[in-house]
Amino acid sequence: MTDTETILFANDVFYRAFDDQDPKSMDRLWSQKFSVCCVHPGWGPIYVRKEIIKSWVAIMTNPEAPKIRCLDAKAEIYGDIGVVICFEELSNNFLIATNIFHCEGSLWKMIHHQAGPTSASPRVVSTRENSPIH
Repeated sequence: MTDTETILFANDVFYRAFDDQDPKSMDRLWSQKFSVCCVHPGWGPIYVRKEIIKSWVAIMTNPEAPKIRCLDAKAEIYGDIGVVICFEELSNNFLIATNIFHCEGSLWKMIHHQAGPTSASPRVVSTRENSPIH
């Protein structure tokens, strides 16, 4: 796998953990070495890792939690930092998300997630983006 494919795989793991309502996978994905930040749509920033995981658990275990589909993910790598910009589809609406990862050994660990409203929409959806893990 190329570095780009590896970071896109880590991004897929993030959305799969959410879709599968799997707090353990979500916890394993977030860095324990570096400062982290998460900004859910409409929320303020959360800087404490434990609070970030708690927020994901609260969202994932909510019976009304939306299904999210990741679309049109693009990755850029800057040394040990990787940035993925993608669209999140929720109930036929789109958010734009920025997911930032840090390479720790051979694994990309999430250090930042932010999603918010957008007036844009994803380009043509590829076969990869139609996979069931999105």
